[in-house]
Amino acid sequence: MKPVALVTGGGKGLGAAIAGHLVTEGYRVVVGDIDLVAAEATAETLGEAAFAVQVDVSSEVSVEGMLDAAEQVFGLPWLLVNNAAVMKAEKVLDIEIETFDTVLAVNLRGTFLGCQRFARRLRAKEAGGRIVNIGSLAGENGGTATGAHYAASKGGVHTLTKVFARDLAPHDITVNAVAPGPLDLPSVAETIGAENAARVMANLPTGQAGNPLTVARMVAELARADAGSITGSIIDINSGLYMR
Repeated sequence: MKPVALVTGGGKGLGAAIAGHLVTEGYRVVVGDIDLVAAEATAETLGEAAFAVQVDVSSEVSVEGMLDAAEQVFGLPWLLVNNAAVMKAEKVLDIEIETFDTVLAVNLRGTFLGCQRFARRLRAKEAGGRIVNIGSLAGENGGTATGAHYAASKGGVHTLTKVFARDLAPHDITVNAVAPGPLDLPSVAETIGAENAARVMANLPTGQAGNPLTVARMVAELARADAGSITGSIIDINSGLYMR
């Protein structure tokens, strides 16, 4: 039986790249997105190995509904990829509190809910599994071109990754994060603006933005059944912009 993966924010951009690569790796993929039209379009391109579900990751009811749908159609997932996120680029003094709350609700609360509710189901069935959270370079360095709300949310994602990894380690449930830097995606340039994008590109040691497929391949590696000794890790893919 092919393993099942659930990718939030899978309707476009990085999430769609991850979903597509997982299908090539032999997974059946649940494409979750708040934009159902985008999720359905991505799932359609992937054929019978994928189906779409609408999800608001900041909502407990919606996250539980997504997990219910995944189990009903494909069975209990082996892998959850918490990718859904809101990316904003604003100066810290200009951020409205409503915007701050929205970014944290989707990026941080959404990741917490995904990890917690998925892990509860795995534990209830005494099953192992893999969780990969999509963090960010911004969570490591405070943001190169993004706002404080986004950077803070991704820093929180990295911390949640370690907490869940520690608590779930005895149960063959690993939790890791991939922290991309600038990616070659239209959404990145649209969010940070052409001027900021050019500045960031000029400062990349490798001289090239990251390939979304590189991130997708790393997700697949972390999800391997024989990768049980890798947990609590934050994997940097940032073209050398930040080195530990």
